[in-house]
Amino acid sequence: MKFDLTSTLLTTTTLLSGALSLPQTSKLASRIEARSLNRQSHPLTREDGRQSGNQTGFRMANTAAVAYSNNWAGVVRESAPPGGPYTAVSATFTVPKPTAAPNTAGIQAGSAWVGIDGDTYSGAILQTGVDFYIENGLVHNDAWFEWYPDYAYDFNLAVNTGDVIVAKVEALSPSEGVAIIENKNTGETATQTVGAPKAEATLQGVNADWIVEDFQSGDAIVALADFEQVTFTGCEAKAQNGDSLGLDGATIIELQQNNKVLTQVTVKGSSEMTVESKL
Repeated sequence: MKFDLTSTLLTTTTLLSGALSLPQTSKLASRIEARSLNRQSHPLTREDGRQSGNQTGFRMANTAAVAYSNNWAGVVRESAPPGGPYTAVSATFTVPKPTAAPNTAGIQAGSAWVGIDGDTYSGAILQTGVDFYIENGLVHNDAWFEWYPDYAYDFNLAVNTGDVIVAKVEALSPSEGVAIIENKNTGETATQTVGAPKAEATLQGVNADWIVEDFQSGDAIVALADFEQVTFTGCEAKAQNGDSLGLDGATIIELQQNNKVLTQVTVKGSSEMTVESKL
């Protein structure tokens, strides 16, 4: 797969931090600092527990039909377009306010992000987004980037509930890319060039993702926070030949756990969709 190397995305300053700066006396801080060492997105996992692959029976967003996953909710373009593999994916969203889900103790969380691959191809994901957490009424957010199967790494970028975030990833080659988070409220931008963590974890560019995820920490999926809703606007995927694509023809993914559907995804036009929490 050949990618266009003439990217203009490297004009912003890279701000990267391996730890967060909450007070050490905060229980939430200590949990998040531990999480920062092993927080990881995973490829889309289908309702029956199998990891992503070529599946049948999954219907398209422009028919308002739904597929199911136990860790992703949102919209995915599931095959490369005629113009070649996806080389960039972007969207704008507002950081939601998480609230404690009923009958759930401890830290609860979720994540909104954009990415390349991870659905019909699960060998790698280039992604960036914002996590949101709540524990004992305390809320925290952090911006991050990840090249799965490596862990996520935090940007040193202030993010608060209600901030408007522009998230973008661009593949410069199958083994190198750029992750960008811009906070429209503060005017700050963080950019990170990132490479495939191992030789076999290269991108194929066959999936473009706009996702709210119940991500994994350590060996388990975190308890999902009630986030009311996350709306993605300006959803755009770029193909290798420069074509720009939106959500038309993409697959809607609903998050389902323990036989209960926890989200409702609504697509509006070709560039906007909402993931609503049904907790």
